Amino acid sequence: MQGSTRRMGIMTDVHRRFLQLLMTHGVLEEWDVQRLQKHCYKVHDRNATVEKLEDFINNINSVLESLYIEIKKGVTEDDGRPIYALVNLATTSISKMASDFAENELDLFRKALELIIDSETGFASSTNILNLVDQLKGKKMRKKEAEHVLQKFVQNKWLIEKEGEFTLHGRAILEMEQYIRETYPDAVKVCTICHSLLIQGQSCETCGIRMHLPCVAKYFQSNSEPRCPHCNDYWPHEIPEVFDPEKEREAGISKSNKRSLRSRQH
Repeated sequence: MQGSTRRMGIMTDVHRRFLQLLMTHGVLEEWDVQRLQKHCYKVHDRNATVEKLEDFINNINSVLESLYIEIKKGVTEDDGRPIYALVNLATTSISKMASDFAENELDLFRKALELIIDSETGFASSTNILNLVDQLKGKKMRKKEAEHVLQKFVQNKWLIEKEGEFTLHGRAILEMEQYIRETYPDAVKVCTICHSLLIQGQSCETCGIRMHLPCVAKYFQSNSEPRCPHCNDYWPHEIPEVFDPEKEREAGISKSNKRSLRSRQH
């Protein structure tokens, strides 16, 4: 077992500050996690060599293991950006959310989650979610209040909103995968490539297998005539681009430089 073979790490002030800041954010993209790590070294141990990110996080996880907490890595379903979140392995995320949301707000999240899991697209319309407010447990909630609560879920990175429809944020998928698999065993969809929980993706029109968009991008990379990995029939969907962290980093630096230039001009 992993728990019996992993060597217990040592938490320094660098590790502790990193963990505190990650807890504050809830979830961060890899680029931001790397910047956060460098910041923590600069504050607490300026002369030390910055540890490889994977080893740095494994070190923290070896200490957190006994607390059933883990810094978990995943990717966003729409474009494959690597993300990191602090995941509580001992409780479901809905119970974890109890400190931030009232009973009726948590029930609204459950209703939204059910609609998202049951949908073919991985999205639930705000109209369909709001139509369920009369069925919520606890204090009654008006539709206007429910709209505000949905935005709170978006701000806290549990949901993503796109053109009036909601889907799960990468944070929610990372933290809730086990809960969703156990709670909705008949409705759950799984990617045929990575075997992880799938909320949004593409499916074969012949055999019905599903794939995450980032998995589609990698599997069919440089393939002029993509075919289903299961039934070998033609894959009819548009093949997305593979996420390139270097391009993303260059774009981020370019945007930062433009903002800096604008601020100097004003």
